[in-house]
Amino acid sequence: MSKVKELPGEAIVAATAAPSISNSFSAYVQRVRGGDVGALPAQLGLIALCTVFGFANQNFLTPINFANLFTQGAAITVIAMGLVFVLLLGEIDLSAGFASGVCAAVLAVSLTNLGLPWYTAVLAAILTGTIIGVVLGSLVAKLGIPSFVVTLAMFLAFQGVLLMLVKEGTNISVRDEVIVAIATRNLPPMLGWGLFAVCVAVFAAVQLMRASSRARRGLTADPLWLIAVRVGSLVSLGGFTVYVLNLERSRNPALVSLTGVPIVVPIVLALLIFWTLVLRRTSFGRHIYAVGGNAEAARRAGIGVDRIKISAFVICSTMAAVGGIIAASRASSVDPNTGGGPVLLYAVGAAVIGGTSLFGGKGRVLDAVLGGAVVAVIENGMGLMGYGSSVKYLVTGFVLLLAAGVDALARKRAAAAGLR
Repeated sequence: MSKVKELPGEAIVAATAAPSISNSFSAYVQRVRGGDVGALPAQLGLIALCTVFGFANQNFLTPINFANLFTQGAAITVIAMGLVFVLLLGEIDLSAGFASGVCAAVLAVSLTNLGLPWYTAVLAAILTGTIIGVVLGSLVAKLGIPSFVVTLAMFLAFQGVLLMLVKEGTNISVRDEVIVAIATRNLPPMLGWGLFAVCVAVFAAVQLMRASSRARRGLTADPLWLIAVRVGSLVSLGGFTVYVLNLERSRNPALVSLTGVPIVVPIVLALLIFWTLVLRRTSFGRHIYAVGGNAEAARRAGIGVDRIKISAFVICSTMAAVGGIIAASRASSVDPNTGGGPVLLYAVGAAVIGGTSLFGGKGRVLDAVLGGAVVAVIENGMGLMGYGSSVKYLVTGFVLLLAAGVDALARKRAAAAGLR
């Protein structure tokens, strides 16, 4: 601030003037050419996949399949949100999939076998995830065991714990209406529109307040046209989504009506907003990026590196517990395969495909949502086209490898440009 005040009046105007459309576009192109691609590959890939599947199968773009995409990808997306925090540190959690299965089993046992109320069962499942995170984080941070080794060991151990909880293969039904509603019920159409309006209003207010705050401090603020573009994009995309989800999706409306935004959508949206605020608006979030960028430099700056690592694993496992709850809700049961199979692959893939770096220090919670959408579209679209699991795994693995390659190339370009 003091340096800005010492500048001549014309210099101050030049320093704080909002960039024009052409200048903003040129700056964005330069950032992309310099390796800062962000979530652009995931966005372009999502558009391309939807276009291909839309032309390949007429059922892909129907309202009922559009709603299915949200419920199919919700659990993976939530687990990927937690993995973002670990990946930002340059670590990995290979146990997140089966950790979600263990937490889902705790939920099911609490509800069905012990007869506990839903809120107690949910609390028990989330607490289990938190304890798992503390154990994993402590082994990595305090004992110095590589996260790959720790979580690989727990990947195996949690399969045994899950088998013990479901008594070596029993399928435990989840019949509690509140839990089942999470991934299988919908909001009333008017409530969906109301939530949409609130989201748009809050987003616009935050954008304007942020620009105003930066302008008062003499910093370059986002121009009004850019804010208008962002708000307009949210209105268009969100409005279209709510409109389609509010269409009648039932094949026999006379017997049962199926309209409205799935309940799991605002849950995922609330988690996205909360963790985005944590990463971008708190000192904890800044410390996450600092440790991921250079742990030794962060330690010398007075940041508690061990505390940050343990906290990241706690967040990851807690979000895995939430993902397990959503998966149990969608299946209305828990079995030995819950959290297994491709769950971990898809969750890690979602985070990386969305733009989170495997090398640490770069990523956003939004990346998990975008990557989760890509994974859900691949899984759903190829299923509609009649391809088996083998082809789905091949395509998803190729997309993950491509995303990792883009990340590596982007880092090289950034290093060459002196940005790293």
